[in-house]
Amino acid sequence: MIPLAGWLLAGGSLASDPAPTQSDFGGAGLWQTPTARMAEEGELSFTANRTRPYSRYNVTMQPLPWLEGSFRYIAVTNRPYGQPSLSGDQSYKDKSIDLKLRLREESRYLPEIAVGGRDLGGTGHFGSEYFVASKRFGPVDASLGLAWGYMGNRGDISNPFSIFGSRFDRRPGRDELPDTGGEFNSATYFRGAPAFFGGISYRLPSRPLVFKLEYEGNDYRSEPHDNDQAQRFPVNLGVVYRIRPHLDLSVALERGNTAMFGLTLHTNVARRSEPAKVLDPPPAVRESAAGRGADTAQVDWEAVSRALEDNAGIRVSRISRRDAELFVTGEQTRYFYPAKGVGRAARIVGNEVGGDIDWFTWVSTREALPVAETSVELSRFDALLAHDIDLDEFRRGVERNPPLPRREHVLYRADPPRFSGGWSLGYSQNIGGPDAFILYQVSAGYQAEYRFRPDLWWSGALNANLLNNYDKFRYTAPSRLPRVRTLVREYLTDSRITMPQFQLTASRRLGTDWYGLAYAGMLESMYGGVGAEVLYRPFGERWAVGADLNWVRQRGFGQDFSFRDYEVATGHVTGYFDTRYRGINVAVSAGRYLAGDWGATFDVSRVFANGARMGAYATFTNVSSRDFGEGSFDKGIYLSIPFDLLQPRSTVNRARFVWAPLIRDGGARLSKRYTLYTLTEDRDGDLFHDNLDRIAD
Repeated sequence: MIPLAGWLLAGGSLASDPAPTQSDFGGAGLWQTPTARMAEEGELSFTANRTRPYSRYNVTMQPLPWLEGSFRYIAVTNRPYGQPSLSGDQSYKDKSIDLKLRLREESRYLPEIAVGGRDLGGTGHFGSEYFVASKRFGPVDASLGLAWGYMGNRGDISNPFSIFGSRFDRRPGRDELPDTGGEFNSATYFRGAPAFFGGISYRLPSRPLVFKLEYEGNDYRSEPHDNDQAQRFPVNLGVVYRIRPHLDLSVALERGNTAMFGLTLHTNVARRSEPAKVLDPPPAVRESAAGRGADTAQVDWEAVSRALEDNAGIRVSRISRRDAELFVTGEQTRYFYPAKGVGRAARIVGNEVGGDIDWFTWVSTREALPVAETSVELSRFDALLAHDIDLDEFRRGVERNPPLPRREHVLYRADPPRFSGGWSLGYSQNIGGPDAFILYQVSAGYQAEYRFRPDLWWSGALNANLLNNYDKFRYTAPSRLPRVRTLVREYLTDSRITMPQFQLTASRRLGTDWYGLAYAGMLESMYGGVGAEVLYRPFGERWAVGADLNWVRQRGFGQDFSFRDYEVATGHVTGYFDTRYRGINVAVSAGRYLAGDWGATFDVSRVFANGARMGAYATFTNVSSRDFGEGSFDKGIYLSIPFDLLQPRSTVNRARFVWAPLIRDGGARLSKRYTLYTLTEDRDGDLFHDNLDRIAD
């Protein structure tokens, strides 16, 4: 959460309309209750607030216009986490996931309506379900809803769902539910007597202030852990001050006797553009036809290759020609948006060739795997740079095709460097455990690579612990399964110098649409072994199928060359599908996991035009909830942001933030460095076409 908060501070929301203010529990709302409002798709918010005895930390994402999701930690500061010998004076922490769905948009006469649930997959201590409607009247936004569970503990009316059976008359208590936590306790949904809630917000037209008045349906007489609170009256009121477009401060009086202070950071990752790339080299100046060469045989192609890497980010392996088309084969190492690298390369190549070359084609490769061909008609590219044609007209002079064997005249073949390496800083954290709320580690790492051939290489890494508080990490989670992940404490604390990876990898294109990988060594921090992967990804299609098979053995805690006794065969068959609906991608993997359990992982994500991704996953295996332990099944939400949106220098790398309630042994997968679906992502042309305007940068 700390790196994410820092990134949110670094840049603001670009929304023309102010983003909705957040509730104490995260998500668009008043104070303790939600509204039917939705933020713009792509909105990301981090909220921290304090209302005695609760401190709440919420991350809210808006992947779709009609879907809002939140992940939350609540610190119950007047209740201990556990035994003082383990947790010291740390307070109890509760984790939960919320969802809200919009059922209809607001019209001139009818309100916006939404349905949602809190704490759907957590302990259920703050579980609640609700319907809510919102209607604007000028600067006033009014909401009215009906809630069950925590938000409706007052129980104003009989349950209207009782017409479907007496089972809706009563809501089961926590002591009547499984004690594993993390399950979707559908036996409680919309059960018991509900209560009304609602209120209004008033946004000052000329000042960044929003006043909010709320009536809530909770009477605080049924708080978790027998932690009932006094409530003077069920009305909460306060103000939100939007200091900057991406920073809100909130102050309120809740329960008629308790102060609330809150902070919200938010931005829109879908419409956020990258900062000025002041550290990038300027693009080459496109020369006129009179100043360009005419004979490709006389060109210094080695110098062109250096210019392509330095300016266009393409590490060239081969330059060739067929008739009036020039081919540059190589891997993009700098520019996240492929069109940007293609445009810079077209300038460089176009300045060297004469009128006998009409087309420039970049053959994209990743780890020696040919992935896609992108062809640009040079005359149309010149017309675009001269503003003689618009982008839509230029598109007719751009083609993308699968790389195919062809007869060609090779003009230059590069001798790639054998060895490469570099230093980096790393940060990792574990949030919400019994030892401390945040356990963190700052490390220095050196990554190295040696190429025996372009398609056969060794890669390795060394990490040195610089700063951490893992001396507090004494908890070893209980498990009825082989300890394939829950020995994380031992792996983090056994040695200050570790070797998380030491791996030999071979890549091969097996056919027009087939790719393969084979690998052996120390594959990740906890496992070493051998494995292979194959992927079928037809060019131009929205689906792919892959499979991997691995035999691995658990590594020693020092992450050196030693091993423990546990070994397992693990692998999965995975289907990938782009739904063509608002960038939603689905991946389903079925197979055997590290603990020997069998099952499937479902991953659904929203990919925005700029490459940012919001997603969620869940894994269900043949392990019972009792054997799995707390959490019941593996699940989490994640955010993947191109570093290009954060830095003044272009880069192809990404930042990935994952919020998983617990580390458990069930549903655990091998964490491989290379996956074929990622290596062949250039086969998906959306990132190229959605950002074609960058070809002129």
